[in-house]
Amino acid sequence: MSGLARAALAACVIALGAGASAQTPPADSAPRPGPPITLSIPPVDDFKPLQRSPAAPEGQRRAVKLQALDKVTTRTREVLVAVGDTVRFGTLRIDAAECLVNTPEATPDSVAFLTITDNKPSQAADKLFSGWMFASSPALSALDSSVYDVWVLACVTIPQASAPPSSR
Repeated sequence: MSGLARAALAACVIALGAGASAQTPPADSAPRPGPPITLSIPPVDDFKPLQRSPAAPEGQRRAVKLQALDKVTTRTREVLVAVGDTVRFGTLRIDAAECLVNTPEATPDSVAFLTITDNKPSQAADKLFSGWMFASSPALSALDSSVYDVWVLACVTIPQASAPPSSR
């Protein structure tokens, strides 16, 4: 039960207790105590913060696996971006700053901090997205432009040599 739900439940119990004591019993009867009110609140699970994706073995790098869609050509492609690197997809430049995963005992999820800029020829660069994208909730924070869609699939490790500077 969340802290907010627990607080709401406690407020209801207090309000019910206050309302019951405000009622006056009939004059000809003695007040009878009712059964004691017991409140059983289950313990709150400890908060499990996200952590960096596991360290890459020797000769490998941490990376973000993305799914990208070009709406004009209806072509989809998985794009790998090494953490700290930049790749291109069409006119997009995708920078991956970090990739985090849930702790092993929590529900699996991958979260990446991305900056996506559209670099159309003969136009100024247009920053389309900068923030965290969640693999478990793609509709929450995916890039959805008129030409491209980009969303996170997972945090992965890739061989050092396979971190391409461009992908299309």
